[in-house]
Amino acid sequence: MTATTVDAPTPDTAPRTASTATWKAVIGLGVVLALYALLLALVPHEGAARFRLATDSDFVVLPTLVVPAMTTAWVCGLVGLAVLVLAAVRTRAGHRVPVWAIAVFAAALLVGFLAWAAAGSPRDLPVVGLLSGALALSVPLIYGALGGVIGERSGVVNIAIEGQLLAGAFTAAIVGSLTDSPWAGLFAAVVASALVALVLGMFTITYKVNQVIVGVVLNVLVIGLTSFFYSEVLVPNAPTLNSTTRFPQLPIPFLEQIPIIGPVLFDQTIVGYLMIVMVFVVWFALFRTKWGLRVRAVGEHPKAADTVGIDVIRTRYRAVLIGGAIAGLGGAFYTVVSINQFGREMTAGAGFIALAAVIFGKWDPLRAALAGLLFGFATNLQNVLSVVGSPVPSQFMLMLPYVVTLLAVAGLVGRSRAPAASGTPYTKE
Repeated sequence: MTATTVDAPTPDTAPRTASTATWKAVIGLGVVLALYALLLALVPHEGAARFRLATDSDFVVLPTLVVPAMTTAWVCGLVGLAVLVLAAVRTRAGHRVPVWAIAVFAAALLVGFLAWAAAGSPRDLPVVGLLSGALALSVPLIYGALGGVIGERSGVVNIAIEGQLLAGAFTAAIVGSLTDSPWAGLFAAVVASALVALVLGMFTITYKVNQVIVGVVLNVLVIGLTSFFYSEVLVPNAPTLNSTTRFPQLPIPFLEQIPIIGPVLFDQTIVGYLMIVMVFVVWFALFRTKWGLRVRAVGEHPKAADTVGIDVIRTRYRAVLIGGAIAGLGGAFYTVVSINQFGREMTAGAGFIALAAVIFGKWDPLRAALAGLLFGFATNLQNVLSVVGSPVPSQFMLMLPYVVTLLAVAGLVGRSRAPAASGTPYTKE
């Protein structure tokens, strides 16, 4: 008997491992940095930028930060360049660009952009007002995004977030006005939004109608109904049907006096505090409970979930209704927190921005909430820049949420993949 020898693998026959890293993130960061550098080079703003960091109620009143605008902007650009080089080196080595690197890149260019925009203005740029206003504008977006994440994780695309927000705002205004109770308006908004979600579920889950078409139709239907009743019912009876009592601010003693973050995080209404809690509750429910496992299972592979005894139809219905109820909280924000009355189409496309946050956040509650904060920040930034007299067109800031969403879908900030069965109706065989 002769022994069999096995040759060692040669370079041509040795197994190779494919790298999962791509150059998309590096290209995206490079394009953004190039546009940033062009802005500074072609439109320089001389003078100093003034950042007001404190409010009168802080424990320690921080002094106003005055920096040379263009120098600060170029230094921030160099920080962005360092991150770009790091991203290129890691990508070349077959590693993905870390999330913290993208966060540092974005923060550096944001600070540089603010310094450039506020250069030479006699007014201080209010940092606390910028952040607190951004958080306030983000509240309905985050509630809507959380509702969208739950629905899509179960396999149902929720294009009707805009209609759910609008229905919640409209119902909260009427019920809150009749009862003189913002709590009653909040509860009514949850019910109304859940009813819109029920209609969405009935047509998409039971009757298997195209989910995108049903969502668009529901948005148009709710806009039409609320506009009609606003003109015919609310306007003639505004004192009794369209004048709500708003939730008061509930500052947390001592914490709300912490410089910068205190007035932003710890001087909210109950709806604002509930939003922060809800983000972590939804994350825990989706990724740490049996219910969440079932929701994700029917969203990824409903047939396999059905095989192991999970009721796909019931699970999807529950997820859609829960998502709709959460979106209703965001709708109530408009009429029992922000202002005390309903206005025609007052959500102004917030539902579509919330849907963009779902995609940009990669169908994860925490990331979707951060995306909602980003979009709220972009919206409030154009208000603050107009106050300090910045020449930046407001339309540029308003289109920013959609631009970053396109970048996310294109994979320039990491891989973005929807649940496998999202948008696909399930038929039990």
